[in-house]
Amino acid sequence: MKRFWKDVTAEREGEGWGIRLDSRRVRTPLRAPLIAPTCALAEAIAKEWHSVEDAVDPRAMPLTGLANAAIDRVAPARRAFADGLARYAEADLACYRAEGPLKLVERQERSFDELLAWARRRYDVDFETTYGLVHVEQPAATVERLSHAVAALDSFQLAGLSPLVTIGGSLAAALAVLEEAITPQRAWDAVTIDEQWQLEQWGADAEAKAALENRRNDFLAAARFLELLD
Repeated sequence: MKRFWKDVTAEREGEGWGIRLDSRRVRTPLRAPLIAPTCALAEAIAKEWHSVEDAVDPRAMPLTGLANAAIDRVAPARRAFADGLARYAEADLACYRAEGPLKLVERQERSFDELLAWARRRYDVDFETTYGLVHVEQPAATVERLSHAVAALDSFQLAGLSPLVTIGGSLAAALAVLEEAITPQRAWDAVTIDEQWQLEQWGADAEAKAALENRRNDFLAAARFLELLD
């Protein structure tokens, strides 16, 4: 879509905030009105539209994309969507540690143990950890309580949580970001320890670095989306 508007505004609409391009209401891909639950999120989305120079580039508008997802994809099937994210409790990245070298093991232990310690305190759960990639079963109570925590989230929270979980592979890290128990950058550093280690040891080509940077941008954008919901 080419830019046709001059002004972008965020306006109160019912219990939320809508975005208008001149007098034209912004809609989702399924043609629902794009209504954000907070003024802060609506204004940030409006800023993305204001920054469009010639044609809309979805990659440059992550907040708009997440809001669209919350309305079009998550809200119609919120429980099923939540169940999909909750399944990461059964195989959280933080529960799987490298067998070596020692420096990598120690680096993982520092970051992963911090995440799991927070989740233990916050949700009164326990975790089974292992070295290697062989699946380790988590206590049923842990899976149940974390699933309940995810199921209690609304559609916008779930839309923001989803990239944190799927990109990082750790439900514990995603929930810690959601509850502001850890900064988004520290969470990113934790869930990419192995990849960063490989880069340090062997280097990477431009394509691999670009792919990792794109994932980081998506991860941090999702974290910001959640912050704007407060």
